Amino acid sequence: MTNLPTNPLIIPLLNIPIVLGCGVMPLGQAGTRSFTVTGFTLPTSLVYSGNPTVRAKASGIQPSSGAVQAFVSRIVTQTISDVLRQQGRNVLLSDAIISAILNQLDVRINYVPLECTEVEKDPMNNFASDMTKKPHCIIVRSTVSALCTATGAGGNDMCNLGMSTNIGAISANHTSMTGSLTV
Repeated sequence: MTNLPTNPLIIPLLNIPIVLGCGVMPLGQAGTRSFTVTGFTLPTSLVYSGNPTVRAKASGIQPSSGAVQAFVSRIVTQTISDVLRQQGRNVLLSDAIISAILNQLDVRINYVPLECTEVEKDPMNNFASDMTKKPHCIIVRSTVSALCTATGAGGNDMCNLGMSTNIGAISANHTSMTGSLTV
């Protein structure tokens, strides 16, 4: 069995009933199953910045939205393939049949990555925010955990993670994805 990379996205994927198998379809017909994954954490590999200085502050940040989408697609496709391969072995299908099924898979993913125009890595209490660079991502260890929402109005240019001052949540559209599996 292939060892999967440790990634918070993989655990919810393993709980999707769709990856546990596909129904039998008549010859020449395809079956499509849709799925949704929500509420996963946001590791730096699932955000991007076109600014090399920002990427240098926190390893794993992708250089573009397309790079994030390709990364997510690879993880999801590999996870689905690994689960289907294991399920096939559990019902004693030969490796040749399993490979034939996997070669027919078409996995489509819809994910909207978060762009970090600035980052603060492992902040200690207060930190200043450059209000011209939004969103300002707050990274704790290797996970984007919140956004600094300081506006600069009236001297309001500080964020404080511990006291939740000028701290905003990450939008749910960045911690969820939809997809389809066609065989």
